[in-house]
Amino acid sequence: MNRAERTVPGGQAPDPFDARRLRDALGRFATGVTVVTACECDDHHGPVGMTVNSFASVSLDPPLILWSAARSSIRHAHFTQTPAFAVHVLRHDQEYLAHRFTRRGNGFSGLDYTQNEAGVPLLADVLARFECVTEARHDGGDHTIIIGRVTRFESTTDGAPLIFSGGQFGSFRPDQSS
Repeated sequence: MNRAERTVPGGQAPDPFDARRLRDALGRFATGVTVVTACECDDHHGPVGMTVNSFASVSLDPPLILWSAARSSIRHAHFTQTPAFAVHVLRHDQEYLAHRFTRRGNGFSGLDYTQNEAGVPLLADVLARFECVTEARHDGGDHTIIIGRVTRFESTTDGAPLIFSGGQFGSFRPDQSS
């Protein structure tokens, strides 16, 4: 029996030599898709953004959210040092925005956006947006967990969320019969 085939009662033990199988199992959990933005405030760089599906609510009082930045991202250092950021929850028809803020995407190039008082870029027409100040950062293995205090938010009921599961984008339509 090789390492990847070791089992424990009720399933397999995580094997650091077979991260792909663990990733595939984790991919069974459907998540929403967000774009996190921040201002890179110097004369040589513009705003930065990152597509993220590791977003969650932490607390209502105080209003806290979290997301995780991959250490392998070229934008990791910036997001772990920024004092403010915004999380944009994407609609089912905004997969193009998700692609813009991946490793090979165009980012803000040619994209219309506004900025808040802290200089954080804000994308329009998303399902929800949370403007935050960085509250805390925690080591999370190959990610940094970033906790933000929500200072302002917007939300709409128009449209369904963009979903990511099993390595693919999709959508979810709530059952309206209830």
